[in-house]
Amino acid sequence: MKFSRKVIIPNELGLHARSAAKIAQLAEEARSNVFIVKDGQEANATSILDVMALYCPCGTEVLVKIADPGDLEVLNRIVGLIEIGFGES
Repeated sequence: MKFSRKVIIPNELGLHARSAAKIAQLAEEARSNVFIVKDGQEANATSILDVMALYCPCGTEVLVKIADPGDLEVLNRIVGLIEIGFGES
């Protein structure tokens, strides 16, 4: 079973405060830790500031990683949110 998925930030503004807040909101539903990883640097997905500190402009590849296989649904929802550009037009 896969506990991480790679995804590319598609929206023009990249991963900014509003999008980081959406990720954090979903990550808080997990029973264990959820991480966003960029170039080996790992951020706790529940922390908006940690996620923003990764600096992920449009086109950046990130890895969304979970610690507990029971959080697979949360992982897939976060990846889906990123893939649709956080619902921004």
